[in-house]
Amino acid sequence: MPQEQRPKKLLDQMREVLQTQHYSIRTEDAYVDWARRFILFHQKRHPKEMGTAEIEAFLTHLAVERHVAASTQNQALSALLFLYKAVLHQKVESVDAVRARKPKRLPTVLTKTDALRVIHAMVGVPQLLAKLLYGSGVRALECARLRVKDVDFAQHMLLVRDGKGKKDRITMLPENVVAPLQEHLARAEQVYATDLVEGYGAVYLPYALERKYPHANRE
Repeated sequence: MPQEQRPKKLLDQMREVLQTQHYSIRTEDAYVDWARRFILFHQKRHPKEMGTAEIEAFLTHLAVERHVAASTQNQALSALLFLYKAVLHQKVESVDAVRARKPKRLPTVLTKTDALRVIHAMVGVPQLLAKLLYGSGVRALECARLRVKDVDFAQHMLLVRDGKGKKDRITMLPENVVAPLQEHLARAEQVYATDLVEGYGAVYLPYALERKYPHANRE
């Protein structure tokens, strides 16, 4: 007799739904972590046994006891609403918790001189990434996810795939980054070839690509 398959744990179910709905890996990790914290805060009670009152208590705790930023509290709320609506399929009434205060201050913006001083104090790959971020305007995660095929050296362009709002866009490739980036890619190709020989070199693939193309993460 075949063994009965155990039902998946709630957080695993949540991660699976997040992947199905094509959330980014960073959002996936953050939402699952907030669900875990919520459960631990309420002495490991199952979320099915809880609801709006427990969500409000947790969010109030974050604002009053933990003193989190408004954006952090909003992310926690979004994660819990996703858990109840998309995973548990339970209706959540209007949440009325103590809200974290948004700081009333102007953002700190570096001048061009200050930014260049910071960049020039860096070396190696971190400096290359900083130049890409500053010169092209890409976000940190977008920069980390750039692929070789997304860099157009001939037209000095970068293709940013699945950026904020799950949109693709084109941005400029700074002139002063072209040569060091080409040198970096040449070195990376040598390291990657060595990693493959030694059984390493696999990369994260989004959505169902890992199942659809089982060898693509090493190609």
